[in-house]
Amino acid sequence: MIDTPCVIFAGGKSSRMGSDKSLIPFGGFDTMTEYQIDKLQKIFSTIYISCKDKVKFKSLKNYDSLNFIEEDGEIYAPTIGFISVFETLKCDRFFAISVDTPFIDYEIIKKNFDNDSSGLDAVIAVVDGMIQPMCGLYHKSMYKKFNEMLKDKNYKLGYGLKNSNTNFVDFKCMKKFLNINYPSDYKKALELI
Repeated sequence: MIDTPCVIFAGGKSSRMGSDKSLIPFGGFDTMTEYQIDKLQKIFSTIYISCKDKVKFKSLKNYDSLNFIEEDGEIYAPTIGFISVFETLKCDRFFAISVDTPFIDYEIIKKNFDNDSSGLDAVIAVVDGMIQPMCGLYHKSMYKKFNEMLKDKNYKLGYGLKNSNTNFVDFKCMKKFLNINYPSDYKKALELI
């Protein structure tokens, strides 16, 4: 078990999907969130869900035992969620994963941890040259960076990572990083289970 907290980010609008991705059925579970929790609790000792409002998860069977971190404000951007996570957990680092990337597995997570070292701000997966900011380790040193970005109204995680001491870790397995943004992505993911 990994003692570093894992945070599942589920605070997006899901506008491209047409319905809330965190609540769609997946892999034999009523919701994608439950699927991710089931998988990740076998890897991490503590899991949190970052969201705008935890009430939307009331239908989850184990709702009362889940750990939520509610994001502040009306802006829908991961950077807001990251600031809320650091303020709530007051931890040295945490592992970030998006609710809509169901195929990220233990090997990918472990490789991120294996490539971490003191002095780094983040360790982030890269596939075919594309940064995967929602799959990696974030150190508390990023808290200041995200607050600066917020003041500048710059909400792009990629910008923050490229302008920090980030170790970008290469991966080859593109299908494991499938991000469910559109109904067509969802259909493809269901075929891959």
